[in-house]
Amino acid sequence: MDRPATPLVAELAPDYARWDELLALLLRAFAYMDEVIDPPSSAHRLTPENLESKARQETVFLAVENGRLAGCVFALERANDFYVGKLAVEPGLQGRGIGARLMQAVEDLARRRGKPAIELQTRIELAANHAAFARLGFRETGRTAHAGYDRPTSITMRKVLS
Repeated sequence: MDRPATPLVAELAPDYARWDELLALLLRAFAYMDEVIDPPSSAHRLTPENLESKARQETVFLAVENGRLAGCVFALERANDFYVGKLAVEPGLQGRGIGARLMQAVEDLARRRGKPAIELQTRIELAANHAAFARLGFRETGRTAHAGYDRPTSITMRKVLS
């Protein structure tokens, strides 16, 4: 039995132009949240144009398998850490370690830039995501509410790099 190819994880090339494809991946990967989280995911406000603008301000890693986009992650450099956002893996490829490899790329970048930690936020309702990030070494550091909500809607998780 043939094993699936291991996707190549690399930083987004400066001449990257497949913004429609990247947006479609994000929307497919986040679609399961639509009936689960409140407020809705900010992914619904993304366009190819603002995704390209976001990528100019952050570091983006892509996972590519046989020329096909398999996953992505955005990482924003801050004073004392990197903030991880928009981690997405093609739904049919989830469970193969692609997300972990993308997160490892962010960790490696943070270490190269001398940052002691990486941080992310995940929605309260997404217990499986909390567990997945905990397995990667993240620990909860706080809970926050989106504007207009009187209850926590997100969990902040942080991983201190050794």
